Amino acid sequence: MRAWIAALCCAMAVAGISPRAQAGAQVEEHLAPSVVAGLAKSIADFPPPANYGRRADVRAWVDDMSKRLASRIADEPTRRDLLTTIHYEATRAGLDPQLVLGVIHHESGFNKYAYSSAGARGYMQVMPFWVTQIGNREHDLFALRTNLRYGCTILRYYLAVEHGDVFRALGRYNGSVGRADYPNAVLAAMNRYAPAAPAGAAVRLSQSAAR
Repeated sequence: MRAWIAALCCAMAVAGISPRAQAGAQVEEHLAPSVVAGLAKSIADFPPPANYGRRADVRAWVDDMSKRLASRIADEPTRRDLLTTIHYEATRAGLDPQLVLGVIHHESGFNKYAYSSAGARGYMQVMPFWVTQIGNREHDLFALRTNLRYGCTILRYYLAVEHGDVFRALGRYNGSVGRADYPNAVLAAMNRYAPAAPAGAAVRLSQSAAR
């Protein structure tokens, strides 16, 4: 994953990125063929190992987050399956699961079938143009693992575009790069589910808004 991110940054520097549309949602871009190939590889379906949810670190995180989400998702098996999948797909993409949880909280309120006025779909509110660009038309963005694979891949891609700047990457994910409202809301949600996170983490991240 790290090697691909480095190659992606080089490809973007050579090819450039040209936005086609922006309307308060993820921005559709002209992508270099090498970037498309890398993103397509990242959304390939690799199911988690059968014992993934039984790993000590995963189980502890799921147990903690499950208690916090009980009021939002009443069915415990559904809740735990969602959280295990979030942890797996976030980790696979090189993201903090807490960050992905914050995006889902703010984007869809944990509604699997959320559908925005701009056409974004599912838990992570993925725009359908991504299916055309890096996937195939059989991919269902309302399917749990498909939505999370796309969402985590796209967010990791934006982190590469912004050279690791979480604040700007979140803004790009929302189509509002340079504005503070969306990144601050996601980081606040991230802290909401992780009160034991290092004090001031969100503040440090949000300082990049002034860049």
